[in-house]
Amino acid sequence: MSLVQLDDYGPWTVTPEPRPEPALQALQSRLYADLADFVGSRDGYVFPGRFDNMVAVTNRIAPSEHQRFQELVRHQYPVTASVGVGTGGTPAAALGAATEALQSTGSAQDADRTERLATACEREPTGPLSVAHFDVVDATGQYTDSQHAFDAERRIRRAAVELADQMRDHGAVTSFVGGDNAISVCPRLPQRAYDDVLEGVREAVGVEMRVGVGTGETAQLAGREAKHALETGRATGEWVTAAAEAGGDD
Repeated sequence: MSLVQLDDYGPWTVTPEPRPEPALQALQSRLYADLADFVGSRDGYVFPGRFDNMVAVTNRIAPSEHQRFQELVRHQYPVTASVGVGTGGTPAAALGAATEALQSTGSAQDADRTERLATACEREPTGPLSVAHFDVVDATGQYTDSQHAFDAERRIRRAAVELADQMRDHGAVTSFVGGDNAISVCPRLPQRAYDDVLEGVREAVGVEMRVGVGTGETAQLAGREAKHALETGRATGEWVTAAAEAGGDD
């Protein structure tokens, strides 16, 4: 897992005076799109996080390769980016290692911290990873076409936060990815774990979700299997559908 953090971003937004918020949003969106293209072209996944802090699943991408993205940011933007890369037994542990590695180089607000590349990779990732693609059941009918737009957004985002909390207990890193979808990068879990998570979200916020699970050597391969599994679940009405190789019935 990789943590991409903009350097000295907060002070830049108010120097020499506070910059218009639409301009900041546009810059964040372009930067995220560039990172998504960079990691995506190397079979990884990117989550926007807080935009000034973005998370990437970077199995099979050498840590040194991140320097290419840092160069792109330096040449095209008025800010620079530092990156922490970590491995671990679970995605959450790997992101924790990446976070600690980057934090050890100095604060994100330090003016002299520029383009750091910090690694905490105890070993090269060798096994497949799992991706779980969650989808709100009938979001269009229940929320988009029947509720105030703001209320619909709040309900779905609350479900995504609750989902992320519950999947975190299983060592997963989960992100809301727009619309009514959330994606978890997770260890291999038995189907009963997903059943419990879906029930927990339903009880906490009253939102029903469905999930497809896939595995692969890279995030994109696993994500592709997860999306196919999700479509199968929609067709069959199953709440949890795992691609054959995901081992979801263990």
